[in-house]
Amino acid sequence: MSLISCPECNHDVSDKAVSCPQCGYPMNTPSSPKPRVKNGRPTKLPNGFGTIYKLPGKRRKPFRAVKTDKWIYDTVTGKSKQVRFTIGYYPTREEAMIALSNYNENPYNIETDSITFEEVYEKWSQTYFPTLSNASSIRTITAAYAYCNGLYQMRMRDIKVEHLEGTVLNAQVGDSTKARIKSLFNMMYRFALSHEICDKDYASLMFVSGNPIKRYNQKEVIPFSQEEILSLWDAIDTIPFTDMVIIGIYSGWRPQELATLKIADIDLSMDTMKGGMKTDAGKNRLVPIHPLIKPLIENRMNEANSLKSEYLFNDVNGQQGTYMTYDKYRKRFEKVMTRLKMKHRPHETRHTFITKAKACHVDEHILKLIVGHTERDITEKVYTHRTMEQLQDEIKKITK
Repeated sequence: MSLISCPECNHDVSDKAVSCPQCGYPMNTPSSPKPRVKNGRPTKLPNGFGTIYKLPGKRRKPFRAVKTDKWIYDTVTGKSKQVRFTIGYYPTREEAMIALSNYNENPYNIETDSITFEEVYEKWSQTYFPTLSNASSIRTITAAYAYCNGLYQMRMRDIKVEHLEGTVLNAQVGDSTKARIKSLFNMMYRFALSHEICDKDYASLMFVSGNPIKRYNQKEVIPFSQEEILSLWDAIDTIPFTDMVIIGIYSGWRPQELATLKIADIDLSMDTMKGGMKTDAGKNRLVPIHPLIKPLIENRMNEANSLKSEYLFNDVNGQQGTYMTYDKYRKRFEKVMTRLKMKHRPHETRHTFITKAKACHVDEHILKLIVGHTERDITEKVYTHRTMEQLQDEIKKITK
């Protein structure tokens, strides 16, 4: 036996010591990542290779493979002790040995190997939710996640396509919510792949034989007719919130974007509104105020100021505050449709704006800027710069 110097603390250590008694640094590492084998069975495992235990009692997987994580020096006893972590549990010693050997050849993060669907959701949402512009977008995701409770405690690595498809198909909800669940899976698997939690995107393999979620073909989209638009103008003083429907038709906002417009983002001197959500092209975009709806917006701003509200649209009879959420908007919209005996959905105001704009030959690229659609033309997207005056001139082409 001889003394050698510890590479960690330079303390003198016996060349036979398992670890440095001063700092706990492991001194004897295995000469080979594989165990020595005699007559087809492993003999004594190399130092640092790991250990296999057979657990007592009747167990489906009695063999536990463990690996030393670190050594801790006990100042009371003057001895070092091992801190181990578990590689896994296996039905046979041979399977445990294979797992231990594979780990030694290609170590992986034990935490990511055992992380559950619920834990992945928590980690992903912590980084994703702050990027969303409003609380309603978060509620849409949390509502979809609530129908995934059968997956919560499953290891992410154990989840397969049939589990994901079953979750969607068995959810007692409409096609729109099922589509949101599928979208949630897509985002979570992209996160899991980027953090090496799983090695395959099973969400992308769902419904390869045909998607049963007919979200986009469920109902036909029908823009407001010219006669219906005139009826809305006639009812503006008698039916509450008719003005909000008209403003949607002449601005192109998505319903949720329209409902959550803030007073601070409206500039009547420049005739502009700022808002938007959903896509990079749609967020924080400037929309020109059409001359026809400027008086309506002025009235709403006066009402908001009297209520000391930061939002353009308010419901004085609403519960839990006067501000307008999408659910409140939808209910008020439906009441207007019922009173006027029309059959339209909230998003059809946006379809009406785009349809009228195209009929009036509004510049295609400017129309995309106004409604927040992604521009594919590189020349237009990168090298062409539009002014607000150009946007205002184009929107004025749309008539009553």
